[in-house]
Amino acid sequence: MKIFTVAMAVAMMALLAMPAHAQANRPKEETRKVEEKKPVVDEKAYKAALERIPESREKYDPWGGARPAEPVKKTK
Repeated sequence: MKIFTVAMAVAMMALLAMPAHAQANRPKEETRKVEEKKPVVDEKAYKAALERIPESREKYDPWGGARPAEPVKKTK
């Protein structure tokens, strides 16, 4: 009975180590393919795209909806 328990413990440890072993044996070609697919940044195109963005005439207020509206001033 004791041998069976030890054998089961060894088998369980081997099963737990298998996924880690599979990840360590990943081919290196996959990592090279990912690195080669990075887009090349074109500075001229980037600056031209930034120039096409229209200027905002209103000042942007991200907290505008969180604050209460200003009271209307009464004139005499």
